[in-house]
Amino acid sequence: MNLPTRNTPAPGPKLVIANWKMHGTHASNAQLIDTLLPGLQALAGVQVAICPPMPYLAQLAGLLGHTGISLGAQNISERTQGAFTGEVSGQMLADLGCGYALVGHSERRSLYGETDAQVAMKFEAALRAGLTPVLCLGETIHQRRAGNTNAVIGSQLRAVLEQVGMAQLARGVIAYEPVWAIGTGETASPAQAQAVHAHIRQLLAAQDAEAAARMRLLYGGSVKADNAAQLFAQQDIDGGLIGGASLDAEAFGAICRAARKPHLTGLAARSHRTAHN
Repeated sequence: MNLPTRNTPAPGPKLVIANWKMHGTHASNAQLIDTLLPGLQALAGVQVAICPPMPYLAQLAGLLGHTGISLGAQNISERTQGAFTGEVSGQMLADLGCGYALVGHSERRSLYGETDAQVAMKFEAALRAGLTPVLCLGETIHQRRAGNTNAVIGSQLRAVLEQVGMAQLARGVIAYEPVWAIGTGETASPAQAQAVHAHIRQLLAAQDAEAAARMRLLYGGSVKADNAAQLFAQQDIDGGLIGGASLDAEAFGAICRAARKPHLTGLAARSHRTAHN
């Protein structure tokens, strides 16, 4: 099976996004950032973003300042404005300095009933506000055991393609997060993760091969300091969406360092393969 490839240079470094979920206080946030910053600012060849809980976005915007570390939101409303109590619009997130917004995280889908159609509207809302949406895709353990991984991923991705089209989808980032590996301590093997990432890229390539080769596909699912390098070395894995380990300064720093090691990057490898086919 041929993977989608292209003959153009890799667009940039790997991307590592911290998802703090519902953790943190003003004091603990400040301490964590104070510990992280010296190591992260010294890194070259990797992009880092942090998604704290909504109440701390302004605090993190101040702490990150001009450090080169981006700010992201864990959720976004599909609405622009209006009588939607408790919702936060893309424009509000942009006003706070966010550059990224997670959409369709498995916990939003499973715990709060977000549908593929709603996730697609949130993706579009993020684009409208000038944010980079991070589209989360993933299957449950039951779906994997039934052999439905590719069908589930395809359905989740298709909803966004039908909403915005490939040209707009390509402005975002995709994160594959096997639900069975989130917070469980289990991790997809590098080969398992690569297989799904390759499938996602093939689905994208059916729309636009060049855009598919450019898109960054992140892996999220119990990424740790001791498995990050193997995962990031895979041809179609362009970084990580990090949950629990991002709350530990030492562990998250190690993951970020693993992302900058001199692997043959996925996009460069895809170009290399094309040149020799």
